Amino acid sequence: MDDAALLIAELLTRRWLPRNHPRVKRALVDAELFAQVEQRLALSGLCFLDSIYADHVSVGLLPAARHAVLGEAGMNANNNLELPRDAQALLVVLWALIVLPKRERQTSRVEEADAGQNDMFPGAKPLPTARHVSPVLSYKALLEDYGNQLGKKLRLDANLKLLERHGFILRRQDEIAEGPLLDVLLDYEVLAPRILDGALADVLLRERAAEQETEPKTAAALDAQAQTAIKTEVQE
Repeated sequence: MDDAALLIAELLTRRWLPRNHPRVKRALVDAELFAQVEQRLALSGLCFLDSIYADHVSVGLLPAARHAVLGEAGMNANNNLELPRDAQALLVVLWALIVLPKRERQTSRVEEADAGQNDMFPGAKPLPTARHVSPVLSYKALLEDYGNQLGKKLRLDANLKLLERHGFILRRQDEIAEGPLLDVLLDYEVLAPRILDGALADVLLRERAAEQETEPKTAAALDAQAQTAIKTEVQE
């Protein structure tokens, strides 16, 4: 069995792999190997899902296969994980609070720990990895700010477990961090404009203003701590 077949088998088994996985790293730099992976996936109606802003890769359905497998009516058109509506709403909120600020830090090529510092050669910095710039949310703050809109504590806890099981988030006691699929399966180009120009725009502005206001007070604490829209191609 060659490397392309082994990579596909491992992706299908594990559902996602880190970008620093030996076979993934080779596929991302070896055009011939990557073409073989894409061709073989396409034969089964699948595609390789990757984002330079994410630390993991995955596989999903091609558009043609998606329509045949999932249909175009009802929730199956965009939600083959069968997430309840409040879980979908929670996922969008978490994506907005985690991925949007992470992307902003990545595109500016400024590490979170270096934010606000002058740099004579900012363009020389490599793109920061997600684990270095992805914000970590507080469960208590999430419950306080969005609990009433997302089903209160019982539903929030159940949906957080569901999203964690599907790889969208990671939980560490009171902390909620980006999971391996959060910035891979949700389409930034589609979701970001709808959020930034839609219902969550005011919320995000308030979050950003509060963060800037408290940044001087929390800089020392941040230095001491560890940093850590559903694409229709989602594939179990």
